[in-house]
Amino acid sequence: MTSTVPNAVQHTDGKPPITMFGPDFPYAYDDFLAHPAGIGQIPATEHGAEVAVIGGGLSGVITAYELMKMGLKPVVYEADRIGGRLRTVGFDGCDPSLTAEMGAMRFPPSSTALQHYIDLVGLETRPFPNPLSPATPSTVVDLKGESHYARTIDDLPPVYREVMDAWNTCLEEGADFSDMNRAMRERDVPSIREIWARLVEKLDDQTFYGFLCGSDSFSSFRHREIFGQVGFGTGGWDTDFPNSILEILRVVYTEADDHHRGIVGGSQQLPLRLWDREPRKITHWPLGTSLSSLHGGEPRGAVTRLDRTAGNRITVTDASGDIRSYRAAVFTGQSWLLLSKIACDDALFPIDHWTAMERTHYMESSKLFVPVDRPFWLDKDEVTGRDTMSMTLTDRMTRGTYLLDDGPDKPAVICLSYTWCDDSLKWLPLSPEERMDVMLKSLGEIYPGVDIRKHVIGNPVTVSWENEPYFMGAFKANLPGHYRYQRRLFTHFMQDRLPEDKRGLFLAGDDISWTAGWAEGAVQTALNAVWGVMAQFGGTTDPSNPGPGDVFDEIAPVELPEG
Repeated sequence: MTSTVPNAVQHTDGKPPITMFGPDFPYAYDDFLAHPAGIGQIPATEHGAEVAVIGGGLSGVITAYELMKMGLKPVVYEADRIGGRLRTVGFDGCDPSLTAEMGAMRFPPSSTALQHYIDLVGLETRPFPNPLSPATPSTVVDLKGESHYARTIDDLPPVYREVMDAWNTCLEEGADFSDMNRAMRERDVPSIREIWARLVEKLDDQTFYGFLCGSDSFSSFRHREIFGQVGFGTGGWDTDFPNSILEILRVVYTEADDHHRGIVGGSQQLPLRLWDREPRKITHWPLGTSLSSLHGGEPRGAVTRLDRTAGNRITVTDASGDIRSYRAAVFTGQSWLLLSKIACDDALFPIDHWTAMERTHYMESSKLFVPVDRPFWLDKDEVTGRDTMSMTLTDRMTRGTYLLDDGPDKPAVICLSYTWCDDSLKWLPLSPEERMDVMLKSLGEIYPGVDIRKHVIGNPVTVSWENEPYFMGAFKANLPGHYRYQRRLFTHFMQDRLPEDKRGLFLAGDDISWTAGWAEGAVQTALNAVWGVMAQFGGTTDPSNPGPGDVFDEIAPVELPEG
């Protein structure tokens, strides 16, 4: 609903803004990307060598793009479409400018490495209409059948301010919030590591809900209930209550839940433009080379089998039956695919990495969008003077409803419902039309005088990520006790620590990152994997621009004992 940052330090001294490198591995990926020396090179004898990149989501496309620039030949495999969970769709029969973001739709300014690529391909962003944000004309909070209309938090009953204050107090007293936020803004790595090491050891076995209950500021069940249903930032937090509090602290420390922006025209443009982009500076390949041109326009199909074969090669079988072997491969899909959709050789990973992948916990998520003739919600009620309809947070089935327009006289889009976990599973058996009927009924109880249906100009589009065969969930969220598993997966790119017969296959993707569910995590792990592949081919970074593997020992994630 509003910033979770108490007394945030403002940057007037020219220092970089806070960045979502997170407390676990405080490496400045944005500086790495911006450095004029580039992010690394390989020996000329290795130019043109093929590297398999499995998965054409953002992480896979960035991995392939950067490997291509180094002079390697990425071979991208994609089971569905370029983009992964950056999935933008249209509405049949409607103006093509009307789009719906089925996956990632809002990005915080702290996603600084992501922003590098957004700028690189020339995309524009604009403020996203989160609850009570400056980009949102009005917000309605509807709990237990009682609705409150607000433009700022001060328009809500005092209990909502009490809940916000309780959350800020809880963070300050239980998680050294101001000290960590300040250290991250100043990129003070020693302070970040000192604070975080203490908290990881203290809180790894704690749920989000348990963390709240342990604070005197949240002694009231009513306050915890409101916080769960409404929250602060993007909406309610209760679907995260069973997850590790460490996951939540990563979000609030990095301000990942604040000041969001959306990509004009849709987020899928980013991987699509990178796929077609011809780098201005490229090694080995002639100018005019792109990922698209290297692949004849389309990536290879779904991977059905992965094996480790003689010479420690990674052998990839795709859906067409084609079999190819590579000295290196990068897997960027969700890790559960390695347990189910893809037949895998046990020798691909050490056993403790297999255990970590098997224990990965994914969150479900559903959305449904409808196109409408115009942003009718901006019409004023003649009696109250209020907006006809508002961005809506509720404890009803819809949970979060977002209103998206491109001007008062143009067709617009409503995200009728955005839900997670159990709330998402409730929609799973229903068709798009059945979902829309239930959603309109819920919203009709909040806005009894508003006929939303009469403004709908096309069929609804929907997604339940838990039912998508190449995803099986929306994003990773660690449960208590999962820190050690996450550390194994994130650090997998440092393969000099692995047995020689377990090297050559690298993991990437946001579920490998410490910031799963955010596109920034996909970018960061892609760059880790690129560094790992570069090192495997005998490459190096410029001494003036060390990569994530070069500084690993200085900033490695906290290692908890396993005895």
